[in-house]
Amino acid sequence: MANTRYAPAVVFDRTAAPEDSAEPPSSPGGFGSVFTDHMVTVRYRPDEGWHDAKVERFGPTALSPAAAGLHYGQTIFEGLKAYRAPDDRVLLFRPDANAARFQRSARRLAMPELPGELFVQALEELVAADRRWVPSADGGSLYLRPFLVATEPFLGMRPAEEYLFCVIASPVGGVFAGGPDAISVDVAHDYARAAPGGTGSAKCGGNYAAALPALRRAVSEGYDQVVFLDAAQHRYVEELGGMNIFFVFRDGRITTPPLLDTVLAGVTRDSVITLAEEAGHQVAEAPYSVEQWRADAASGQLREVFACGTAATIAGIGRARYLGEEFAIGDGGVGPVTAGLRTRLLDLQYGRAEDVHGWVRVVPRPYR
Repeated sequence: MANTRYAPAVVFDRTAAPEDSAEPPSSPGGFGSVFTDHMVTVRYRPDEGWHDAKVERFGPTALSPAAAGLHYGQTIFEGLKAYRAPDDRVLLFRPDANAARFQRSARRLAMPELPGELFVQALEELVAADRRWVPSADGGSLYLRPFLVATEPFLGMRPAEEYLFCVIASPVGGVFAGGPDAISVDVAHDYARAAPGGTGSAKCGGNYAAALPALRRAVSEGYDQVVFLDAAQHRYVEELGGMNIFFVFRDGRITTPPLLDTVLAGVTRDSVITLAEEAGHQVAEAPYSVEQWRADAASGQLREVFACGTAATIAGIGRARYLGEEFAIGDGGVGPVTAGLRTRLLDLQYGRAEDVHGWVRVVPRPYR
């Protein structure tokens, strides 16, 4: 969709924003289950472009039962976090990269592309309004969920012309119950997350819905997550339901599946590659089969495996199951390479280390 009109420096209407509620909870509870006072909304029509930008009370949004997004899946989203630094600054980590991926997802689903400046501005508006919700506890952060949904009430088979962009926020701790301990994964042999030519590289709701049956089975059988293989041969490792995956070998080499159109280009993934190379590791983006994974784990050539993403940051994988056979990686715990990369990444995100890459963006102080 070509028309993405946008007047730079949009003025957000804050008159609908409520006064602050009671104090934020001391503990965030389950991941993504508690939400802040406010949300940001921006609307789109071809004749008006992006317009009606607001900071308003968090709450239900009116949507026609005939809204195209409910019927044809024109919905995309992003996930990133705001972090509180030791000096009380509030930081965003690489929001420009999330903005660029949001645009790529929109193109894939024939949706209007939100300008990157407006994407970041919307994040800053919400974080500024709800700054006090950014946890100060070690390991806590404010999870930000920008999303775009087709709202035009129309059941014909064509791209919608009306859309709602919204950003909501939730204070969070860790995503896995075991905290920093290694997680376990089940390798799905009978489900595929994405196929060539599909939407696997877009961050759209349908990709995650397709992963849920395999994830539910894995969790019911005692595993934390599920790993998906390629759809054509059911042989090559691609990614987890919501995270990218890395393999660390005895000689220090690291391998991660290549970015085909079936694998999401994770912002954390890209950051990890950079940090690993700076630490002296040779990183290859290359196909890696589940059979080789099992063989390398058995021989000791494979020392560590970890998954990465915004929610979990970096999570070590200690054991895996494939075709009913479970095998351990290394000693089954979190290895030194995984732990070192996690520490380095978190130090950057929380402003505890020098940012030589220009990845960290300081959110302006609240407007009121």
